[in-house]
Amino acid sequence: MQRGRIIVAISNPSKESAKELLACWYREHATQYLLRRLTQIAKAVPWLTVIPPMRLLRMRKQWGSCSPQGTIILNPSLIKAPRECIDYVILHEICHLQEHNHSPKFYNLLARHMPDWKTCKNKLDAMAEILLTDETF
Repeated sequence: MQRGRIIVAISNPSKESAKELLACWYREHATQYLLRRLTQIAKAVPWLTVIPPMRLLRMRKQWGSCSPQGTIILNPSLIKAPRECIDYVILHEICHLQEHNHSPKFYNLLARHMPDWKTCKNKLDAMAEILLTDETF
């Protein structure tokens, strides 16, 4: 990364090899960054005693989900979104560990920990078509 641009340097350049290297770079950085954000947010949530496990899964229409076993599943494309949007998705999924639905109780819990969640959701929704259809990963 140089001056806000990703530079791919390879000895035998081809579109396919550059695309593969870029996908690996994004996935690696997504894993590291999203895990750091998950850890920080989870530590601030009073109902968690351990950091929930996380895994990345490329999804065409979702930013994240929470498995019945408590694993936070995040779309690696989320790495291209602004931090507040990333935090919104992570907190949304963490709230599902307490409330396993989208009831008013769930949204009250989300709003208690992120009062501006609707703004973040709207911002992310506005970028969804571009970020979710990007074939980088």
